[in-house]
This record gives sequence, C-alpha cells and structure tokens, in this order.
Amino acid sequence: MQWSSIEIQTERLKIKPFSNADADEAFAAITPSLTRFMAFDPPPSRLAFEAVWRQWLSTIADGSDLTFVIRHSETGRFIGLAGLHNAGSPDPELGIWVSERDHGHGYGREAVRAVARWGATAFSPVAFRYPVAEDNHPSRRIAESMGGQVVDSKMTQKYASVIYRIPSRNL
Repeated sequence: MQWSSIEIQTERLKIKPFSNADADEAFAAITPSLTRFMAFDPPPSRLAFEAVWRQWLSTIADGSDLTFVIRHSETGRFIGLAGLHNAGSPDPELGIWVSERDHGHGYGREAVRAVARWGATAFSPVAFRYPVAEDNHPSRRIAESMGGQVVDSKMTQKYASVIYRIPSRNL
C-alpha cells in the first residue's frame, strides 16, 4: 500500500498522512499549554522539530507508525495531528492533539473515530489502545464515547495516565 496517499474524509475533516508541507503549521500549534498532557514538550526550534517529523515520514513510508494531519475539509485550515502507532500490532495505539484554537468543537472525537475506523479496516486489530493523562477529561471522553474501558494506568514523568482499550467492533 502507498501509505502517503491515504485520505480519510469525514463530514468536517480531511485527514491525510503528515508531509513536510505541514511542518510549519504543526510547529506553530505545539505550545507548552497544549503539551501539558502529552508525553513530549514543545520542540525548542524548527530544526529540532524537523528531526521529529522526518522520523514520522520514515514510519509513514513503511506503514508502521502513521501520523496524520487533520484539516478542515472546506477551508483546509490546520486543526491538529492524529496517530495510529504500531499500526500492524494486535492493538495499535491511537493518539490525537488538536490546536488550542480548535478545542471544544468535537474535532478530536471526529478525527480519532475516523482514524480508528480506517485502521480497523486496513489492519484488522482486535482493539486499539488509547493512553491519556488522567486529568485530560476531554480526551478521556473521546475514548469513552467509542466504548473504551480503562485497562491499565501508569505514571509518566509529567502526569498520571490511564490506558483505554477500544474494541474494534465498537467502531
């Protein structure tokens, strides 16, 4: 499969694999307050971010780890990123971040559900993993809206987290 040619369309969103043309908009949206519930901190420079996204291009090319750009389908405006990590495993991991200006519009839920549905068809996993900071209630509601159940918890360097299991049949 040509992974870079994937396009997932929803009612409001167009979701495609990350490309170098998306780098500036993604970098601009990665703020300290956005990443408070993420495993990483904002990259200190565009050059540092380039090392990150170049690795994404490599894993997109081999289909092992897919980072998607979320854009508004009518305007093309950058909204955020979604991920399908360890894509070929029995329980791939879903991830999402939405730019702060777009919080509260349901874009995260719409994007995660669309990526999960696509991933269920492309890879046939039994379930998806969805790790999230315990205190990130909006993100937790995404997993719960998809039938996710907490199956584990762990402490990271930044926060306490829970891991949801979302059965593929719920999609």
